[in-house]
Amino acid sequence: MEQQLADWLVRYGVTLLFFAQVLGIFGLPIPDELLLTIAGVLIRRGQLAAGRTVLSAIAGCSVGITLSYVLGRTIGLAALRRVLHGHEAALARAQRWFRRMGCWLLAFGYYIPGVRHVTAIAAGSMPLEYSTFALYAYSGAAAWCATFLGVGYYAGDRWQELLDAVRQHALFVAIVGTVALLAYARSAMSREADT
Repeated sequence: MEQQLADWLVRYGVTLLFFAQVLGIFGLPIPDELLLTIAGVLIRRGQLAAGRTVLSAIAGCSVGITLSYVLGRTIGLAALRRVLHGHEAALARAQRWFRRMGCWLLAFGYYIPGVRHVTAIAAGSMPLEYSTFALYAYSGAAAWCATFLGVGYYAGDRWQELLDAVRQHALFVAIVGTVALLAYARSAMSREADT
């Protein structure tokens, strides 16, 4: 699979990377991290132009998360209100909770598979103002893309060894990250209940 992705990236270049990021962040099962890591390797080899590749990755990621935000803004709030009918206080509490922690979820949720697909929908449905959304979501997109492009670039031809090591420890990292996030959420909700 990795070799096929590399071949596609060499053949279709930044256009493929852009659309893969849009669709991957929007929720399609595309191996975003792997694709970015391979793109980083191809930059190092000189098979992809660094500037265009970085811009394409960040732009695709930003477009994908914006589409999710718009979906949450247009459809999500109506659906939440139907589900929580008669529980407006609960909806208001959820909005306050997301405003406290949700912005950081927008920035760092990219690193947690599954979370990155729903944070923007939640932000739009709460509704989080676009300017706040943009600040956290787009800076998170830039950091996330730079991380994996950088890993690929610096790993170079040893990227498959690195990928194997990541696969061996991915579950552990995901569990630790989820536990930390849940602990923080519980703490935030506890403080909210006290006020």
